[in-house]
Amino acid sequence: MLRSYSSNIPKLYIIKLAKWFMLTMPIIVLFYQENGLSMQNVLTLKAFYSVAVVIMEIPSGYFADMWGRRKTLILGSILGCLGFVVYSFSSDFYGFLLAEIVLGVGSSFISGADSALLYDSLLQDKKENTYLKQESRMMSVGNFAEAFAGIAGGSLALISLRTPFIFQIFIAFMAVPASFLLLEAKTNKDQIKNGFTHILKIVRYSLWENIQLRLNILYSSIFGCATLSLAWFVQPYLKQFDMDVSRIGVIWTLLNLTVGFTALFAHKIESRLGKIGTSLLIVIGLSSGFILSGVMTTQLGIICLFYFYIIRGIATPILKDYINRITSSDMRATVLSLRNFIIRILFAIIAPFLGWYSDHFSIGEALIFAGSIIFLLGSTTLFFIYKTERK
Repeated sequence: MLRSYSSNIPKLYIIKLAKWFMLTMPIIVLFYQENGLSMQNVLTLKAFYSVAVVIMEIPSGYFADMWGRRKTLILGSILGCLGFVVYSFSSDFYGFLLAEIVLGVGSSFISGADSALLYDSLLQDKKENTYLKQESRMMSVGNFAEAFAGIAGGSLALISLRTPFIFQIFIAFMAVPASFLLLEAKTNKDQIKNGFTHILKIVRYSLWENIQLRLNILYSSIFGCATLSLAWFVQPYLKQFDMDVSRIGVIWTLLNLTVGFTALFAHKIESRLGKIGTSLLIVIGLSSGFILSGVMTTQLGIICLFYFYIIRGIATPILKDYINRITSSDMRATVLSLRNFIIRILFAIIAPFLGWYSDHFSIGEALIFAGSIIFLLGSTTLFFIYKTERK
């Protein structure tokens, strides 16, 4: 009896849950600070994570195209579990650094491969027109998982800030059996050639020869970096209002629920506004979310965080879909990994500086500065997208 490739979808949901049900996220910055790290140390640590992702991001996408998405996801799932084992036994910057490198490499093997397998599984069953809806739902599941993990992680942190890391090992392990049960989707491997040379050809095609693809990758990467950057400021931003761990966990939960619910309607918003209208909403919404959060010096600033997370829920699945629409299956995972590669490079460059800026001035001023840069980069890229698509 032939198995439907759509049977991969529930397994991909489990992998997404294992990756996003992060008990550690609502308290991780507080955990770092408890172990003597400054905000510059924290964001430098995350920059190293990004470097680890960057080193393996494009090769892992190529491995997914060449050797199969399933094998790549298996390896990423195993490393994701191992990283939290290392975290559970570490208590200084260098121990955390080792854990971040393991997690970074593991994440690079999952990112790109999961979205590529989702799209190609739907393609095999002639349901590729439902990709945006499925990607939005999968993103919603991920954010719902992260949301409820906020409550659970905050509760476990009342025992100790290390307890969530120990429990996270078992959550991460869920992805391992799920990835083994995946069915490999067929791709046109006759077009794929072994070797680093072919990776360079895909990179050259994506970033040089195909101007439409290049601009969409860059636009998506700018806002991927923006959402990643703000996430690391949420905990210290809330802590400046003298909130305890459990309350921070609740707000973290509500923020991620907001993303999850908004993502469910992303495809409807895009169909109504169109590509340019939606892209304008994204650039104005995300940059102003940074700036307004920085300007607000009272707890009213929390409303601005929710505003930012609403736009984030719209942006993430839509910007991935724009890339998938103009990318062929034989290079899809590599191209999506290239997008993540650029996000991590931008974050590795910007994050340590924002951490330093926050330590020496204030969190608010750092957010205003970041929002201004994001608006400048995003609006400039959108102008060229508009100019290219008019032609």
